[in-house]
Amino acid sequence: MDVFILGIESSCDDTSAAILKNDKVLSNVISSQVIHEKFGGVVPELASRAHQQNIVPVIEQAFRVANIDKKQLQAIAFTQGPGLMGSLLVGVSFAKAFALARNIPLLETDHLQAHILAHFIDEGQEKPAFPFLCLLVSGGHTQLVLVRDHFDMEIMGQTLDDAAGECFDKAAKTMGLPYPGGPVIDQLAKEGNPKAFSFAEPQIPGLDYSFSGLKTSFLYFLRDALKEDPAFIQHHVNDLCASLQHTIVKVLMEKVIVACKQTGITRVAIAGGVSANSALRNELEIVRKELQWKVFLPRLAYSTDNAAMIGIAGYFKYLKKDFASQGSAPFARAKASFQ
Repeated sequence: MDVFILGIESSCDDTSAAILKNDKVLSNVISSQVIHEKFGGVVPELASRAHQQNIVPVIEQAFRVANIDKKQLQAIAFTQGPGLMGSLLVGVSFAKAFALARNIPLLETDHLQAHILAHFIDEGQEKPAFPFLCLLVSGGHTQLVLVRDHFDMEIMGQTLDDAAGECFDKAAKTMGLPYPGGPVIDQLAKEGNPKAFSFAEPQIPGLDYSFSGLKTSFLYFLRDALKEDPAFIQHHVNDLCASLQHTIVKVLMEKVIVACKQTGITRVAIAGGVSANSALRNELEIVRKELQWKVFLPRLAYSTDNAAMIGIAGYFKYLKKDFASQGSAPFARAKASFQ
């Protein structure tokens, strides 16, 4: 029998709802909050208020696009965490109320696991076979994950401080570029020289990452350059973006290559918002040819925060009958382990 699941994502500043029929997406509606642009970053209180305004219209639109009736739903999946607590509470509360009213089960999902499981949304593409390695990179998280099964995942390495996406955004803000800065840097970098400038690369043992030092190195470089030429950023913005992006991608990929050598696994996926970065995707393609990897890239629509990934994570939980209770509570910080 077909399973219809409503997925709800509200972990940060995107309100999203999706309807899945088994592992296929019937609708995936996202409402982004432009109010944060003038602040150069997400303001938690404003985000939660915007979720309250957006969640009902977004869910109604998801049903209209999917062209199904609410009575057809078998379950509701929602983001339990990690994320902004106020934002999460909006999605969790709505999911619990909706499930109670419809008398259907709840499916709590981990936002980071859901990013990885987006690869299993069925759109006719080849899906990664287990086990595989996944580089999960976003504005808030950077992790290297060994994926043995849909819910058997081991974090092999992660950032000790800032995430790769945060490094992109903070560097963009320093240069006076619009928020969110990651996509802007990606676009400008296409016209720049990635070897024009060099910045400090973190020397972290093992498979962990660190980006705070790189962020500081970039800041100090600009400070010194602007003393000599107040218009330095305007004159060199493309080269700055290309050089910074090149450094971040290099740091990310070096650890992935080490992880593949340690495990012997040559199936590699990427996930999270930074997985949309064109330089990262290009570098993966280069390494794939050199090292004979099988590489899996998410569709751009499923790389940033979206409810389709919550729905697919919920679908696999539904198959296991791993249901949540009405006492389910959101959590803000990422778990130390997926186990």
